[in-house]
Amino acid sequence: FARHRLDPGQEERRQERVFCSWWQFRTGRTSVLPPSAQGLRVWREKVERASKEELVTQYNGIFTNAGVVVVTHYSGLSVPEIDDLRNQMAEVGGTVKVTKNRLVKLALAGTSAESISDLFAGPTAIAYSQDPVAAPKVAAQFAKKNDNLVIIGGIMDQTVLDADGVKNLASLPSLDELRGQLVGLLNSPATKVAGVLQAPAGQLARVMGAKAAQGDAA
Repeated sequence: FARHRLDPGQEERRQERVFCSWWQFRTGRTSVLPPSAQGLRVWREKVERASKEELVTQYNGIFTNAGVVVVTHYSGLSVPEIDDLRNQMAEVGGTVKVTKNRLVKLALAGTSAESISDLFAGPTAIAYSQDPVAAPKVAAQFAKKNDNLVIIGGIMDQTVLDADGVKNLASLPSLDELRGQLVGLLNSPATKVAGVLQAPAGQLARVMGAKAAQGDAA
């Protein structure tokens, strides 16, 4: 069913009722109404400010802590399609968030990722993961099948990526795939293999390089 849209007067009265209920709950004075106009305005401002501050903090944490962040435009994607993308991303440990662009720009101000602020215009969503390949790979695969998802750039650590840079990352093996390849490459005792599989990505790359060099020498 289509959602019934309230006219401005009805919406204001609805918000007043919500505010009155909240005020009575907080004060315990269920028989006393708050000063309606001023109280409602102050309440709205507090709720909106707290919500925006929380989002800015959340965005800042994403760009600070994620291994990679992919920026996309999603105009034309349906709700089920966005949910499908979220589910695919979750399977590899990634997350998709539709962004509020003005708040993202506030979160990026003064950080090493500030240079990608210009990407946040129009209907924008971010995909991010700790594995620097996982989110780009899922986003690129999804975009190949659905033209309504457009990869426009991203950032990995302090390296700014354009759309081609994200797609190049997507072509690399993920950490899980890399570990799987090492199982076949390494001819070592089980305890040694287990130690290698727990190594950081840089160390895994060095081990693979050394193994390839041994093969060439042979």
